[in-house]
Amino acid sequence: MKALEVETTLKQHGLAPLYLVMGEEDCLRDQAVAALKAAVLGDSSTDGGMDAFNYDVLYGDESDGSEILARAGQAPVFAARRYVVVKSAEKLSAKDGEALMPYVKEPGETTTLVFVAPKLDKRLKFSKELMERAVSVDCSSIPDMQLSAWIRAESGRAGVRLSEEAAGALSHFALSLKGEEGGSLNRLRRELEKLASYVPSGKTAGLQDIEAVRGGESGASVFDLAKAIAERREGRALWILARNLEAGEDALRILGALAWQFRQIWKAKEQRRFGGPGADVSGLFTDRDLGTALQLFAAADAKLKGGVAGSSKRMVLETVVLSLCRFKRDGARGTQARGPAPGTQNSGRKGTSPHYS
Repeated sequence: MKALEVETTLKQHGLAPLYLVMGEEDCLRDQAVAALKAAVLGDSSTDGGMDAFNYDVLYGDESDGSEILARAGQAPVFAARRYVVVKSAEKLSAKDGEALMPYVKEPGETTTLVFVAPKLDKRLKFSKELMERAVSVDCSSIPDMQLSAWIRAESGRAGVRLSEEAAGALSHFALSLKGEEGGSLNRLRRELEKLASYVPSGKTAGLQDIEAVRGGESGASVFDLAKAIAERREGRALWILARNLEAGEDALRILGALAWQFRQIWKAKEQRRFGGPGADVSGLFTDRDLGTALQLFAAADAKLKGGVAGSSKRMVLETVVLSLCRFKRDGARGTQARGPAPGTQNSGRKGTSPHYS
């Protein structure tokens, strides 16, 4: 099951004796472990009551198989179940894994044992057995289409209301962090907590508020880069690009954020075509504009991953930005959009969107 579905699944199917919480997003793993804890121990587990005797947290690089088995095998104290969590399960030794195999095959019914790891070595017998027999909770990155909903939900929990621009900027920020150790959602949650402290109660947080709490220069985010491109302001777009690169922003992340925005514009255009609201900005692009943009992104992605460095990376991005500004100007006049700049045609992938890792 997906991490966001844990509470619903528990209500529908009840508790299992064995879980594997796995995926690169630290935040989702923490939320899943907390949801399971609440289901096993109830709300009283947070007030120092008797349920504290039924809760243990162990670590794969500190505890051996025998200690884990001992904790899992203890009888619950004035409760139906115990809750035992093994974090950093990927660091368990092969010997410890062998010791735990019999329990994994036949887990105790009065304990909920949860193994937590970013990933496991699927070549190991213990990993294979655990993935086959435990109820798996998938804590991998949230798909782009669900990211905005997650941000809205978390902003509500943090007690801050976001404008559309602010929510979009945070989505782009999360996209720029994809691939980093620990994922992007904990960073996003910290930004929301800072916003909740910074923005007065009752006020809607805007783009300037996000820039203020992040400490960035106002008007120089990747979100602003896309806005400058939409307004066909070549000079400003190149200036924002330069500011981001000089600040250490990764070229592939900038490209990925732009590609994500253009995919959203394409979705909005489809919504408008079938009578949906869509976004007004989608009317600035022809289908050919958008197809050409995605070809540009794919070609630039291949170049950046091909080993170019330093000024060459900047030149690749500048070429993309100028091409976007120029063919969008043609589209706004109602004429045909230009094709990709010379040397950027990505044969065999026309009209497709690149995938970023």
